[in-house]
Amino acid sequence: MKRISIVLPFFISLSISFWLFSGCASTRGTKTVLTPEERFALAKAKFDKHDYLEAIDELSVITLQYAGSTIADSAQLLLGEARYARGEYLLAAYEFEKLIRNMPSSSLVPYARYKLGMCYYELSPKPELDQTYTYKAIDELQTFVEYYPTNELVPEAERRIHELNNKLALKNLKIAELYMKMEDYKAALIYFDHILERYHDSDVADRAAKGKIEALIARRQYDAARQEVQHFRERYPTSSLLPEVDKLNAQIDRELLQRNSAPSGQSAIKANPLDKSFSPANDERP
Repeated sequence: MKRISIVLPFFISLSISFWLFSGCASTRGTKTVLTPEERFALAKAKFDKHDYLEAIDELSVITLQYAGSTIADSAQLLLGEARYARGEYLLAAYEFEKLIRNMPSSSLVPYARYKLGMCYYELSPKPELDQTYTYKAIDELQTFVEYYPTNELVPEAERRIHELNNKLALKNLKIAELYMKMEDYKAALIYFDHILERYHDSDVADRAAKGKIEALIARRQYDAARQEVQHFRERYPTSSLLPEVDKLNAQIDRELLQRNSAPSGQSAIKANPLDKSFSPANDERP
């Protein structure tokens, strides 16, 4: 009896240890075989807590191991969002493009295309720098607007496009104004015209139109300058630059009056104050 009383507690202790070990092993096994949906929920929770790196790890597992699952597109989109939230815009663009390319029938594609444009929008630099990403942002956002005209994000996309076009117009305006300072009025006209044709609805279009009038006056093309004054008044009736354009028009009238009152056979040669380099020998009139 004494021997039995000693052995029995040993077996009870061994049984309890085995049960605990089995339970722990079962728990560990559950963690390694999470379903795609469970893993996505875990990743989303980490994303919501701004643990973006951990969310990226979980989402990468889903996109690699469960590419055919029902939440694969959601995981791919959230992967792009996590990269975007970290400021990794080129990597985010890659993830959004991957969704658009590999899952074209997903209902998440319109939003992914919008976010693709926003990645390049975030990469768009100051007007003085290279504008490659600005052009890419406009292209992608414009594509989004054209493909999904009824999407609720279209007004926001159009606002971004207008903002980016303003940046490009301003870059061209700065170049035109630089040419004006260099007294290369022919080159300045090229840039002013480009703004008025390509970015006619930009916030600096009236400045370009006024600059064009000044360039034409500097080149003594008064008739063309007068036409541009009329166009300015028609296109920008509320512009704050109207008083300055009226002064330019008065200057045109004086120059034309002097030219028309010159003796027959002679030219009314007078250096225009806007054309400091003017002389009969280098008149740039075509």
